[in-house]
Order: sequence, then C-alpha cells, then structure tokens
Amino acid sequence: MERYEEKLAAAYVRGLGRQNPALLPPALLETPLEGLSQDEMEAIVHAGEDAGLRMYHFKKKELLPRVKAVLGFLYGVQPESLLDVGSGRGVFLFPFLSQFPWAQVTAADILPHRVQMLQAIADGGIENLTVLERDICHWPQEENRFDVVTLLEVLEHIPAVDQAVANAVRLAKRFVVVSVPSHPDDNPEHIHLLTKDILTRLFTNAGCTRLHFDGVNGHLILIASK
Repeated sequence: MERYEEKLAAAYVRGLGRQNPALLPPALLETPLEGLSQDEMEAIVHAGEDAGLRMYHFKKKELLPRVKAVLGFLYGVQPESLLDVGSGRGVFLFPFLSQFPWAQVTAADILPHRVQMLQAIADGGIENLTVLERDICHWPQEENRFDVVTLLEVLEHIPAVDQAVANAVRLAKRFVVVSVPSHPDDNPEHIHLLTKDILTRLFTNAGCTRLHFDGVNGHLILIASK
C-alpha cells in the first residue's frame, strides 16, 4: 500500500462498487470512508486491482515542480473553497485533496470519462469533492463563489481564452492561479503560447489588480488577485 494514495484509491473503488455491488462486500461499501481501518482500505484497493480497474492514477509519485509551487502558495493563503478547472487525471487535484482535507473542492472538466472517474471518488466517500462536467467558457452567472480558482495547464487548450479568464476571475473571491507552458512545444492540443505580456493583458482586462509571475521548469505560473 506504499504505492497508493490509499484514501483516494479506496474511495475510487468504493464509488465504482456502488454501481457494481459485486465488486466489494456490503460492509466495505456502507462503512464511512473515515471509519475504515488500514487493512480494510488495503482490501478495497486490492479488489480494484483484481477487477482490472485503472489504479495507476492513484500511485504515489514525486510531485511535479509546478504542482509543488502552486501547493506552496495555497498553504500560505489557506483556501476554504477551490475550483479546479480541467482537473483531468488529478495531477494537481489529488495532492490538493490529500493535503487540504478541510477545503470544499469543485472539480470541473469537459471530458466525460474524466468526470466519471472523479465522480466515483466523490461517491466513494470524499465528501468535500463536487464534480461538474462543465466548460469554464460557459459558466452560469455566479460571482465570488470560490476562494481560489486554479487553471493549471488549461488555458493553452482553450480557443476562447479571454472568456475563460473572464469567467475564472468572476468566480474567484481572492485568487486565480494559472500555469502554462513557457516555451513552444510539439503538443498539437496547445493552441496558444501565453506569454507574460498576454496573460497580463487578459487578467488586467478581467479586473485583476495584482499579478505575480514565477517560472518553474518550462512553465509560467501566475498568481492573480482581485
């Protein structure tokens, strides 16, 4: 079990087990996640492995430098609520859930299979996680809903990047945190190279008053405050 983020992995298997009760004994499904023993969590994860579930997303691994940098900033501001846009495979989301268990987290993605994976984690007992299949460019008219909005390795994929930035700023009470590639690459899904000047224009036009930039291993990180 040293290989996995046990709580998240167990929640994922339990969430899928609610759809397929044959996956786990009733006691392992019905006991609150926080009430499970270490042996019980191990049994749940092993059941997921035996069933051929995609458990590799939950393997413990060294955090990427850009993820470490963002988590370091968030430790300083201690958000009570966070919207993570484009949560994907959980590269940032899973460490955040593990390290900030008190925060109310909303994960939004436009890909149905990613949403299904994240929803299984919520269904399996991660009660502070809400999952939405939603495009940041088409978000209902809400304002100041989340302490922090994260857009990590996301904006370079979005055609209407100005709309995405405007909506993220509108939704944030305090900060929007962004990471983007800082150099051209060969990823065909990267349709923008968002430089410091471009990001400054986008976030200033959206109403942010203070911008702080940093660089980490080929990535530009922006902390924008309202």
